[in-house]
Amino acid sequence: MQFRQQALAKLQSPEELDLPVRLARPQGWLALGVTVVVMAAASVWAVTGSVASTVSAQAVLTHGQGSYLLQSPVTGQVTAVLAKEGERLPAGAPVLRVRTAQGDATVRAVAAGRVTALAATIGQIIRTGTDVAAVEKVAHASDPLYATVYVPAENAAAIPAHAPVDLTVSSVPTERYGVLRGHVRSVDRAAQSPQSIAAFLGDSQLGEQFTRKGRPVAVLVALDRSSATRSGYRWSTGDGPPYRLDSMTLASGSVRLADQRPLDWLLP
Repeated sequence: MQFRQQALAKLQSPEELDLPVRLARPQGWLALGVTVVVMAAASVWAVTGSVASTVSAQAVLTHGQGSYLLQSPVTGQVTAVLAKEGERLPAGAPVLRVRTAQGDATVRAVAAGRVTALAATIGQIIRTGTDVAAVEKVAHASDPLYATVYVPAENAAAIPAHAPVDLTVSSVPTERYGVLRGHVRSVDRAAQSPQSIAAFLGDSQLGEQFTRKGRPVAVLVALDRSSATRSGYRWSTGDGPPYRLDSMTLASGSVRLADQRPLDWLLP
């Protein structure tokens, strides 16, 4: 009964009716204002901003036309190896001499190029269709190098024309000489099989290596030229390595993809 009387007395008392009602503290208004500004800025950035991304993949330095596997057109025993690894041969140059049941035969280069591997030795018995050499199709020592980057197929459509590419070359210490610069020249939209990669590179092991995680897409990268470096190409450092680059050198490439708006991530 005592508490009821106190409550009734409180209701009947007009002593605080003229005081304003405080809906929020000043700190609360400040926090609300900051939140609104941040959300507005985020909305504008989501529509007008862009985010850059890259995809990294295995790569190899080659000349533009790739290589081919030279196969023996005859069955017999190798009696002479007439070419050396690293040697440049004209089309039709002799590579092997083979003794067959019909007499001696010569295995010749199909097209001009540089011998990158010899798979036949004197005394070896070979059959028709046996791979005996890998020949890179390059006619002149001054022919420029390219890089072929084997990008996962799901990223190929996002690679724009002339996109910049950074290449970490296996034979070049990155911490000392930096990365090799280049830009996308073309994107092959068809996924590569181990056989197609081996046919282009003249190396079946690389065909298997580049397809272990699925069939990739070949991206041809033109290396940026520079007359100020010993290698003849542009590097992230001023001079790059004090030596020239060899074809069939392995590398890893980082290809810049097309910029995306943050809003695109939310759209189906």
